[in-house]
Amino acid sequence: MPDSQLCLEALSVLCGCNMEVTRGASLFTPQDLVNIVTLKEFYKQEGFKELEYPSIGTLSLQDPEDQDLYSAPLTLTEGPGPEPSLGTTVKINLQDFFHPQYDYDFTNIKDGNTKYLRGNEPYIRPCGWNRVALRVTKKYDDSDVWLGTGKDAWPVSYNGYNMDGSLGIILAHKGGPSDEPSFLDAAAASLVQGRERGRGVYSTPDIKMAEAYCKKFKSKMDGKTYKVVLQNRINPKKREKCQRDNVWVVYIPEGHNDIQTRAIVQESIRPYGLLLMQA
Repeated sequence: MPDSQLCLEALSVLCGCNMEVTRGASLFTPQDLVNIVTLKEFYKQEGFKELEYPSIGTLSLQDPEDQDLYSAPLTLTEGPGPEPSLGTTVKINLQDFFHPQYDYDFTNIKDGNTKYLRGNEPYIRPCGWNRVALRVTKKYDDSDVWLGTGKDAWPVSYNGYNMDGSLGIILAHKGGPSDEPSFLDAAAASLVQGRERGRGVYSTPDIKMAEAYCKKFKSKMDGKTYKVVLQNRINPKKREKCQRDNVWVVYIPEGHNDIQTRAIVQESIRPYGLLLMQA
């Protein structure tokens, strides 16, 4: 496992709050992590400026892309300037949150033409990244089949940053290439029809696309810049494919309140890895 302080910094950047260690019970779980990452993008897309999250409080949605949250801005005077505050502080128990037994370092691995499957769908492994495993086994009522490698497992998806409705519209058409006119009609209709408008939370099965949208941060620990991405499993029954290749959306119906929206995310996306790469 990479240095725990580096992992805390990565979590802080993803969530927009201060992560600190506690020896007591952790009120923040890996599921909370993916909830916040996806819901921040969703509500920002909806025009909100803040996210209210249970047990944490108010989180700002106004962080600029790739904001360096750990280094003070340059000043015209000598000496260090004040460090920016991330506001809310969240305490986590490292043993409850991380699962080092399942860490996997893909930094020097190249899969080439080797193919992998999860849930009978292609799995693009995060080659070049160092995966820190999250403690998610035996945390859900429907066993751990979703996390397996067989046909009943959930496919793998990745969450970057700024992955929202601008990435693509829902592709409702299920026909083949010969049905191109119908495909175009469906695409045009998506601009005005509610469900095809793409209102939801986005992820991708392609680690390269996630990297293009990922968060970056400069570590206080070693001064190096890192990229960070979440590796998840996505419920194939809740996911829809967008017009743009390798973009998936979990649809959020109009009129859903915060509790209903969070429930949809929780039954659709489950995290299992924090991916780090030196930029």
